[in-house]
Amino acid sequence: MRLDQLSGVIAFLKVAETKSFTRAAVELGVTPPSLSEAVKGLEERLGIRLLNRTTRSVGLTEAGAAYLERVRPAAEEIQAAGTALADTRDRPAGVLRLSLPWIVGPLLIEPLMGRFLDSYPDIRLDLVFNDGLVDIAAEGFDAGVRIGELLEKDMIAVRIGGPMRMAVLASPTYLAEFGMPQRPADLARHRCIAYRFASTRAISSWDLIENGREIAFTPDPRLSANTMPLVVEAAAQGVGLAYTIEHLARRRLEEGSLLKVLEPFLPALDPLHLYYPSRRLIPTKLRAFIDFLRAEEK
Repeated sequence: MRLDQLSGVIAFLKVAETKSFTRAAVELGVTPPSLSEAVKGLEERLGIRLLNRTTRSVGLTEAGAAYLERVRPAAEEIQAAGTALADTRDRPAGVLRLSLPWIVGPLLIEPLMGRFLDSYPDIRLDLVFNDGLVDIAAEGFDAGVRIGELLEKDMIAVRIGGPMRMAVLASPTYLAEFGMPQRPADLARHRCIAYRFASTRAISSWDLIENGREIAFTPDPRLSANTMPLVVEAAAQGVGLAYTIEHLARRRLEEGSLLKVLEPFLPALDPLHLYYPSRRLIPTKLRAFIDFLRAEEK
C-alpha cells in the first residue's frame, strides 16, 4: 500500500463514520477540499466508487460498505496500538534495555537496581554487559553507559555520578614480603594481577602519571581474569598488586585487607555518562531512569 493510499483510507473511514466531509475534516484537522481529494484519490486507485455524495448527504455505496467492513478492524487495531503507546508515553513502563561495560555493574547497577525497580514496578530491566563499543541504535538498546563523554556526534550524553579514582592495591601480607613500590618504575619488579578484555584478550594497561607525564604500564601478570571482582579478591589474598577503580575495593580497604600504594601517581577518571540517540521524544521509561540516577546523586 502506498503512503498516499493510506491517507485516503483514513479519510474514507472518518467520512463513513461522520457521514459528512465537513465534520470529518474538522476531526482530522484538514480542509474539506483536501479530504475530498484524498477520498477521490483512493477511489481512483481502487477503480470503484466508495461514497455517494450529494449536496445534502454522504452515503456508502455497496462496494464502500464492503470495503469499510474489511478495513475498519485494521483501523481499530491501529488506534488501539496508538492508545497503548500513549499509555506508555505517560506512564513509565516496558523493557528498558541498556548496554553497559562491566564496571557499571558493581559501581551503579548493583547498588540501585532494587530501589529503581521498586520505584517503577511496570519497568523491566534488560542489562547487557559488553566492554566493546556498541552501536546502541542498531542493536536495539534504549541507552548505554560509558566512562567519559567521547561519543558519536548523534548521541546525547548525561553525566551520572562524579569522577572516579584509580588505585593500585596490595594486601598487607604481600607488602610485608615483597616491599612497597615507591614509583611507577618499581611495578616491573612486582607480581601483578591484571584485567583481560574478553572481546580482544588484551591485557588492560595501568595508566599512571609521573612528573606530569602519562605512563601506560602493561603488566606481565601472574594472574589475569576478565572479571574485576576476582582481580580485587586475588589481591586481598596476597597474589600480587592489582589496578582497579578504588570504589570497587572499598569494603576491602575499609576492613584493612587491602592497602593503596603509589597514590601520588594515580589519575582520576572521567565520570560515567549515560548516552542515547536523541533529545526528541525520550521514552518515559528512560526519562524515569535518568531522573532516578540524578536523584540518587543528591
